[in-house]
Amino acid sequence: MKKSLALGVSLVLLTGISCKQQNSAPAETEPVAEEVVAEVPKMDVNPNIPDELSKVFDAHGGLENFYDKQTLTFEIENPEGNEQHITDLHSRKALIKTKKYAIGYDGENAWLVQDSTYFKNDPKFYYNLMFYFYAMPFILADNGITYEETPSLQVEGRSYPGYKISYGDGVGTSPDDNYFIYYDPKSHEMKYLGYTVTYFSKAPSDQVSMIEYAEWDDVDDLMLPKKIVWRKYEEGKIGDVKNTVSFTNAGMGTETPDPELFKEPEGNSTP
Repeated sequence: MKKSLALGVSLVLLTGISCKQQNSAPAETEPVAEEVVAEVPKMDVNPNIPDELSKVFDAHGGLENFYDKQTLTFEIENPEGNEQHITDLHSRKALIKTKKYAIGYDGENAWLVQDSTYFKNDPKFYYNLMFYFYAMPFILADNGITYEETPSLQVEGRSYPGYKISYGDGVGTSPDDNYFIYYDPKSHEMKYLGYTVTYFSKAPSDQVSMIEYAEWDDVDDLMLPKKIVWRKYEEGKIGDVKNTVSFTNAGMGTETPDPELFKEPEGNSTP
């Protein structure tokens, strides 16, 4: 795959500070320093988004609204303790925390901290995996993406139009991955997501996994998933439920997270 949470994290404020100094001499007044506001980088929007797909982004709150945000936080529900996620939306730096392990990405390297061998996956593969599923459909507006209409998905007598998403060479860690987004033709609400995994094989794959976006949640005027459901998918047909993931405590911030948050702890040796 590519590339309000209680983490006790201090966020970096990007507003400038105005200051005035007073002088004891009554005849002179010190000038007031101009307010300085740091420019926040904007995400690189794909200029080739098809009109119908733009309507999907609009139905979920709009790309402009999404790009105005700097931080995305959410938790994945788990009986053993929720998995907490925080992502810098513009740099895609990430931190995942649970009671048993922590995974981070500092912009260059992915790292893993744990007391045992509880987490057995590759942190480079996992650090943005669930973020990618959660940030749908907005993540499909990234630059470097190619869009192609794909045959509609037929589910229980209903037809869902779709687009195939592919990536240019060198885009992300798995440029051969493909995604297939399917949406309601009336509301333009996203309904299904198909995807292939090429990270481990490093070769194109025709094996498509399918997720149903079963419930949505209003998160700061953006419609983001509350529950996603993996379904069996064979020969173009949707089957029974395989797995369900529920999200909670979601929030979006307008301040850039402190880069120190995503750095690997000193002395750690990522497996």
